[in-house]
Parts: sequence; C-alpha cells; structure tokens
Amino acid sequence: MGGARTMTVTVDPELGGRWTSLRSASGREWLWSRQEPLRARVAPGDAFVDAGGLEECLPTLGGPPDHGDLWSRPWRETGNGHEAEGGGFRLRRRMEIEGDTLTVTYEVSADPGRRFIWAAHALLDVSPNARLELPHGLPATVGVEGGLKSFSWPELDGVDLGALGPDDGTTLMVVVPDVATVTVIDGTDRLTMTVTSAGLPTGVAYWRNLCGWPEHAPYRSIGVEPLLGRTGDLGACGPGDAVTVPESGTVGWTLTITAP
Repeated sequence: MGGARTMTVTVDPELGGRWTSLRSASGREWLWSRQEPLRARVAPGDAFVDAGGLEECLPTLGGPPDHGDLWSRPWRETGNGHEAEGGGFRLRRRMEIEGDTLTVTYEVSADPGRRFIWAAHALLDVSPNARLELPHGLPATVGVEGGLKSFSWPELDGVDLGALGPDDGTTLMVVVPDVATVTVIDGTDRLTMTVTSAGLPTGVAYWRNLCGWPEHAPYRSIGVEPLLGRTGDLGACGPGDAVTVPESGTVGWTLTITAP
C-alpha cells in the first residue's frame, strides 16, 4: 500500500529562491508560470522579470527596487533551508511539509531600526470561476491614476473583486491591511495562506491582471500575496505600516499554506 499523499514544493535557489511549483496533496498545481528567457540573466538592480511562481519580496513589494532586492540574487542552501542577502538584509527560510500543510519559517537579520515589508508574491494558476475569500467589509485600497482609492472589500464600483472572472482587459492592484489569512477557492480545490507574526502588521496584496498588462503584450496573471506589513510600498508606509527591526537585530514569522 502506498503512503498518504502530501503537498510538494519546488524552489530554484540559483534564480532568486523562487518557488516554481506548489502541488496540493491531491496533485493540483497552484503556481502559474511563464517562459521568460531574460530571467536567467538578471543581476541585482535589473528591472523585474516576471517568470511566475512565488517570489520572496523584501524589503518592499512595490519599488524601488521593484519586487524587492532578493529575487535577482542567488540563494544559498543552509542544510535545512535557504538564505539570501541584499540591501542590508539577510532572509532565512525553512520549509516543512506535513500532509496537506506547508509551514515556512522565516527570519530576517538587519541593523536595529531598519524598516521592511515582506511579501509572498504568489502568482496562481486559477480558472475564471475561482474566488478570493476575505471577510466582507474590510477596508481596502486600490491603485488608481494619481494615488489610491479606498473601498470596502469586495465591491469596487459595482464589481465583485472576489470573483477572478474572465479576461476583460483590466488590471488592478489591491491591498487589504490588517488581515492574516486569505483563501482561494477554485471548484472543489482550496488554497489557504496564513501569516503568523506575533503582533507584527500583516495584510494581503492582490494583483488582478485580466489581460490588461503589460500594454505591448498583455497576459493573464493573478497574484495573491500575504504581507508582513500593511501595504506593499515601503516608501509609502506610515507609522505602524512596516516592520521595524528590534534591538536584537532579528525578526521571525511563519507562513502556513494548506491545500488538501
């Protein structure tokens, strides 16, 4: 008799520590990816190259630098995980799988007083029928020309943003602060991501690109991105919106992903 099926995850340490596969215990692949030859030639300081998967974004999600400073750097194996350094930060990551649950333990080391945001920038392979589940009525913001617009999740100008929907040429970047758990439902499949952070600020960023970006060659991409921080742009953070490194010089948190 075969053993019980478990979740599986594959990462690419040489190319930014990117997660290239996340399969549920049932065998469902959750991560979307695209062929992008430029990704193999990136160097620190280069413009972001989107190959899909899940990117570790630190010390910011929105630039500069766009998607942070670690996605373009090689990561090192540490025996029980991986680590990378860039921009004055060191990020360590350890992954453990038990059945249908993946627990990722993180630790940042930096000078006391440094501020940062971290995002698990997960681009998901989901159908137009999928839904993003967050508690209704939460305050949220969406990027608009000239700044940000506030609304109550999930309805924006009569549109239910929880419905991923068919391609319609629109692109939205939404942030829902002060929430630690988000669930994506696609048919009978569920993916739940939770950040546990011992009182640190959390949120969820949501990239809803229904073939509206980039202008010259648009494609569909859906990003569901747990945050350590209340917004995705470190430069726009107010008091309490980002994480401040304490006197110990280290900050830890966990990301738990469940997918039966």
